[in-house]
Amino acid sequence: MVGVAGGHQPALPSTDDHRLGRPLTATELVRRLTEQLDRREAAELLAVQLGHAQRLGNMGWVEWNLRTGQAVWSDHVYVIFGRDPVEGPVTLPDLACTVEPGDLAALDQLLWTVVQGVEPVQAEFRIRRKGEIRHLRAVLEPHFGHGGPTGVHGVIQDITGRRRAERIMSESRRQLLEARERAAEERGVMLALREAILPEPVGCLDLPQARVAVRYVPAEKTANLGGDWFEAAELPDGRVLLSIGDVSGHGLPAIALMAQLRHALIGLAMTGQPADRLLSWLNGLVMHRLDETTATSLVGHFDPATRVFTWGQAGHLAPILVRDGLVKQLGAPDGVLLGATGDEPYELARVELREGDLLLLFTDGLVERRTRDIDEGLRLVMSAAGELPGYDLEAGLDRLLASIGGPNPEDDACLLAVRVHATPEAAEVRP
Repeated sequence: MVGVAGGHQPALPSTDDHRLGRPLTATELVRRLTEQLDRREAAELLAVQLGHAQRLGNMGWVEWNLRTGQAVWSDHVYVIFGRDPVEGPVTLPDLACTVEPGDLAALDQLLWTVVQGVEPVQAEFRIRRKGEIRHLRAVLEPHFGHGGPTGVHGVIQDITGRRRAERIMSESRRQLLEARERAAEERGVMLALREAILPEPVGCLDLPQARVAVRYVPAEKTANLGGDWFEAAELPDGRVLLSIGDVSGHGLPAIALMAQLRHALIGLAMTGQPADRLLSWLNGLVMHRLDETTATSLVGHFDPATRVFTWGQAGHLAPILVRDGLVKQLGAPDGVLLGATGDEPYELARVELREGDLLLLFTDGLVERRTRDIDEGLRLVMSAAGELPGYDLEAGLDRLLASIGGPNPEDDACLLAVRVHATPEAAEVRP
């Protein structure tokens, strides 16, 4: 004889089939027995599945008889309330004793509504389970008989985890908004500080035999605003100082270090010493006064009388020269990063500029991006530089920035473009 779960055995069907008027065959007997087992096993499987569903959904079903006062709970409701099944379910009048005082009004409204209507109603309330506040949602509907409602049944679900997640998300959104506001304020402060230290000229600078346009392009991310700088100024001896640089790091510390380095260069340049000497002095300053700092720099002098640009560099990218529609990057003289070592000398390079030549100095934030190789960025800049017009240098820089993909999200950048004019003597003899 075949056994089933719980030790119970199905009743065997009679071997006499009165409908057929004959005894059951062995085959028919086995088939009927199998059908009974299948129905019983299906019911047991359904019970198991319902149990799993209640645990996964953290819910259970309840029923209260309004006439007898009896209550029936599914197993998981006891888990939700933290109640021992031996104690039995909580009666409907005693349910208020389990609810937090602040939610009693919600429970009263729920029960009043459910016994007055015919549609399911729902409400949320809190209970205290072993010292812990739990958030419950109840969906109830009435039973009606002769003379009015006879009972209430429905589902109770523990939604504590959901409400906790909502609070966390709400708090996260609040913190994110506050962080964005702080970032906007910090960005404003840093940009204002940079503007005070390094004011960008309005329009182009008209220098002897040259016109200069500059751009400071801040990083899109506030935390990546850094220490890029430029300088273009006439010196007492008639030459023009053209310089650009980048202090390592980001944020206010890099901006403060940039200010010290740039102001030091402006003061040292008044001595009239060549670029290699100025770079050596700057390197000494970084080595001995700006601890744990490195920087790149390109320092040059443009002599309007000879149109010769003499320059040196400290770990910096060489300028781009555009002449008669041809674009090339100048060969860089030897020069180590500022702050790297105090023993290596700096060398000079010279290039004689011609009427109509364009010289473009820039920091690495212009060409180096996380999404592309620096050589690819350099090719893009060189291609765009070849399209810069001679009549509107300032607008040309805007187009150059747009053609290479706009501002760098990860780093700020400086550009200094120099367009060489004709000398007065050349203008007089020109046919």
